[in-house]
Amino acid sequence: MGIFSRTRDIFAANMTELLDRAEDPARMIRMIILEMEETLVEVRASAARSIADGKEMRRALSRLDEIQTGWTEKAELALSKNREDLAKAALMERQKAADMAEGLRGEIAVIEETLKSYEADIAKLQGKLREARARQNAIATRFESALTRAKASELLNGGRTQDAFARFDILERRADLAEGHADALGMTGPKSLEEEIADLRSSDRVDAELEAMKAAMKAKGE
Repeated sequence: MGIFSRTRDIFAANMTELLDRAEDPARMIRMIILEMEETLVEVRASAARSIADGKEMRRALSRLDEIQTGWTEKAELALSKNREDLAKAALMERQKAADMAEGLRGEIAVIEETLKSYEADIAKLQGKLREARARQNAIATRFESALTRAKASELLNGGRTQDAFARFDILERRADLAEGHADALGMTGPKSLEEEIADLRSSDRVDAELEAMKAAMKAKGE
């Protein structure tokens, strides 16, 4: 494909439509950017060649102007010596140089117009590239955001998180049971009737032993 055809296709391309039709928008935009960069390099290279050609033609035009001046001087010299035939021949050579110069001026004008087209194409290509790169950055940001949201969703709703919280519930239940067991060990409830009667009997025995101990100590004292 020629450089001008490729450039026209790029200018005519609707980037939004291309991305909408693409199965992989990120890959498509990378391809578009690569195509634009390659075309931009080719356009600049062609512009550089045209500039070089223009400079060479201007140098040739300058030499042709000098040649015309030289033939004019020779024609004038021949006439001063009454050599009209030589003067006529000199003027014919000057005309050849003038015709060549005229042709070069036409080619230089074409090159100048071509360079204007190249300049306009380069500006448009750079604009398209900026648009494509902006789209590429936007797409990359959207993909990064989507991945981050997906990871967050997986973390919040995924099976691993649910299992972890289920284990937390089990551990909390075990802690509740351990605390309940400890609290139960320190609890003292109301005494039953048998326990109260047994306490009375124990108290009577203690009182009897105390009275016996007092009597014994009194007898020793007498």
